[in-house]
Amino acid sequence: MPDVQPLVSDFVLKLKRRKVEGSHAVARQTAELLRSVVSQHRMGSSANQAAALADAVRAVGEQLIAANPIELAVGNIVRRVLHIIKEEDISSTAVGIEGLSVTVDSDGEYDSEHDDRPALSAAVLAAHARNALRAPSLQTLLEDIPVSPAISRTASSTGDSDGKSKSAGDKSSTRKLKHDVIAAIGDLIDEIDSCYEPISEQAVELIHQNEVILTLGRSRTVKEFLYAAKEKKRSFRVFVAEGAPRYQGHVLAKELVEKGVQTTVITDSAVFAMISRVNMVIVGAHAIMANGGVIAPVGMNMVALAAQRHAVPFVVVAGSHKLCPLYPHNPEVLLNELKSPSDLLDFGEFSDCMNFSTQDGSPLLNVVNPTFDYVPPKLVSLFITDTGGHSPSYMYRLIAEYYSADDLVVRRKATS
Repeated sequence: MPDVQPLVSDFVLKLKRRKVEGSHAVARQTAELLRSVVSQHRMGSSANQAAALADAVRAVGEQLIAANPIELAVGNIVRRVLHIIKEEDISSTAVGIEGLSVTVDSDGEYDSEHDDRPALSAAVLAAHARNALRAPSLQTLLEDIPVSPAISRTASSTGDSDGKSKSAGDKSSTRKLKHDVIAAIGDLIDEIDSCYEPISEQAVELIHQNEVILTLGRSRTVKEFLYAAKEKKRSFRVFVAEGAPRYQGHVLAKELVEKGVQTTVITDSAVFAMISRVNMVIVGAHAIMANGGVIAPVGMNMVALAAQRHAVPFVVVAGSHKLCPLYPHNPEVLLNELKSPSDLLDFGEFSDCMNFSTQDGSPLLNVVNPTFDYVPPKLVSLFITDTGGHSPSYMYRLIAEYYSADDLVVRRKATS
């Protein structure tokens, strides 16, 4: 893919340098890149074009995931595209089988007057059907499956004209597969962009009059959710924990005030002190795992524990592109990363402390600045996605609708 490789290398570099961050931005740009990969991919003459297309996507996806493993949305979109390729291939296969229909009269015998096509025996049709249906039912969907010899022998008897017709049909089917995959990826991009609307529509059912809402940090999904409730004339107050050390809660508080929402900024350490006045906790997420656990901004686990202690519902709002089919214990999952100590300390002020060390040379002062927290599913009351509200125990079933089981580990297949 010489035309796409510069785009891939550029995006890989952006991921490594953290020039692109945040699940929404990462997911959208990943989907756009993979659409370009599919568009520029040359469909050859191999028997299984879907497998070749999936291999091209898998090769690029492996590079993107390795560039920044903490951005789980990259892997989510790669797996979604692989699932799309499978679905479109199954759809085209089903259409092909429908074309091999046999007209039968009332006595159960073939009626040649209703069909001008050359007759194929039931055994040949059955062999072709088994060959076509093998991929959807097993993991051989992405493997090269040779065409049944029985079909080849029968087709040869019909003459060169049928061979040419079949070749033209194969090319047309290949073009249709590629076109349908590109269109489906376009729908996926639209879904990522418009995920806030269906989530926000559920706000009026969840937020009631004169309630107090607590949130932490800054989440666009939460912001749009609260905006929607305000537009429906709901009167409520929001406690915003500031989200140290990056203090994104300050930005969210300003945005809410501009929309006329009553807002109170509190320190992160004051969450336990204020939680007894709160009716509901509404937060965003970096990723939702297959077990219903949540990877969220640092400090979120403390908020969830406080909510559980005081029996306050803990609600997570997130788009479907944040649904990750992996479990927290999977080796492919990187749950956290450490940010620069400069977010916490002024090196000028603490420069004298940097010189102190133990006898073995290790420093006396260490700074740890994690980015994320992990919230176990037992602390989550409800998930609200663009497909509706779901309990944590249902998430694995919802995730199964978006991904294929054999695509959980994105790795190029070894060539024999």
